Amino acid sequence: MRMPLNPNSTQPLYRQIHGYLRQSILSQSLPPNTRLPATRQLAKDLGVSRITVENAYADLVADGLASTQVGSGTFVLPPYTINNPKASHEPWPLWQHEFACVPLELCEQVSSSCHPRQISFAEGSADPSLFPIDEFRRTMASVMRQAPHASLDYGEPRGFLGLRTNIAHILSSQGIMIPPTNVLITVGSQQAITLVIQVLLKPGDVILVESPTYGKALELFSAFHLKVVSIPIDKDGMKTELLEGILQAYHPKLIYTIPNFQNPSGASLSGRRRRELVSLASRYNVPILEDDFVGDLRYDGCAQPALKSLDTSGGVIYVGTFSKMLMPGLRIGFVVAEGPIYGALVKRKYVQDLATPNLVQHALDAYVSIGRYQTHLRRSCRVYRKRRDAMAQAIGRYLPQVDVDIPQGGLFMWLRLPQELTATELLPLAWKEGIDFALGENYCADGSGSNYLRLNFAALSVEEIEEGIRRLGVTLAKLQKLS
Repeated sequence: MRMPLNPNSTQPLYRQIHGYLRQSILSQSLPPNTRLPATRQLAKDLGVSRITVENAYADLVADGLASTQVGSGTFVLPPYTINNPKASHEPWPLWQHEFACVPLELCEQVSSSCHPRQISFAEGSADPSLFPIDEFRRTMASVMRQAPHASLDYGEPRGFLGLRTNIAHILSSQGIMIPPTNVLITVGSQQAITLVIQVLLKPGDVILVESPTYGKALELFSAFHLKVVSIPIDKDGMKTELLEGILQAYHPKLIYTIPNFQNPSGASLSGRRRRELVSLASRYNVPILEDDFVGDLRYDGCAQPALKSLDTSGGVIYVGTFSKMLMPGLRIGFVVAEGPIYGALVKRKYVQDLATPNLVQHALDAYVSIGRYQTHLRRSCRVYRKRRDAMAQAIGRYLPQVDVDIPQGGLFMWLRLPQELTATELLPLAWKEGIDFALGENYCADGSGSNYLRLNFAALSVEEIEEGIRRLGVTLAKLQKLS
């Protein structure tokens, strides 16, 4: 271990060693449970006396940063025992105080399971083992050879024209007839949703959402201080028969909907309700934000028209993504909009980050152009259909007491527990069995959803699904005995 010690400094050597190690621990350069060098060896390496190193270690122990075990050595303690590095110094600047109560909760939940065979149904994306990593790597290498300068430039604020053209072609098969000039490439669909919110709404405005709906969208709406009004869904999606009364009562500025294989419920909006939604939104002058995050993953039934394809007045803004189907790390989404709103979205996007990473856009365009995307899509649908069916069958065997509607596509199943039980009570018991799932309450703005849970069937093998649902059945039986 090398340390920048200064023998001519007024600060004693043991304090210099202590300061260096302290900073290394607080920055997690030295992670928890790391064994620090033996005092004799470190003293030899640094050219100091052994007592100097022992004094430095003693100060680390006094700070709660390390623990000495007789006969074993000195070890870095886990983070929860580490003191606030600022606590022993001057207080934070005043402008920092307003953020003191903002929790850093970037994940829906964190499993505390120590089970040797952990099975997580909580994932939000598809199976990474099916991602076309090798093919995409070759495609990216080809782009770097053929167009190194163009692909590494900032690129056009609206996005690479080739990719926008490809997206327009893909959408045309869904009945959305728009030119590339109405497509804006974004950093994932989350940025696309954010741009629409920033351009259309201001704090205090009402946004109408389905209940349940995408949890990260709810967090976004809360961050922008919007008033969220929920409308319930059933197996045919949003209950549009309730829509007109809500429009009259709350005068929302935007309707956010996931009409295809909704997250988290898996429900799809029926054809009749799609037309009713577009008609009512037009009549009451309310724009619709259509989030079609996995519309291509259909396993059964007939495809329904996109809301955007039913729109004749520019009232529907369509958002899509390649992240779920290809690789989440690509972070490529897009917005389709017509009229002046498109220019406003482009301008807001440009102010935020100038442009979406250009190299990834060029590579994705090349990948889509040669037909690999459609091949990958067909293969994924075959695999995920089998996994959906395996989960449905396993639920029938091991969880007969839950209610579930089998989705015709997508990634998720939405389970309702018996009325007297909650998913919050079930989760800690499930962790002990090595099972994780997403809590239903994270998807409901109105405080409901406590007895619901979301399971991802696409991210696991058939064998893992079978074993996971079996364990979940054991866990639920234990909870019922305790209740």
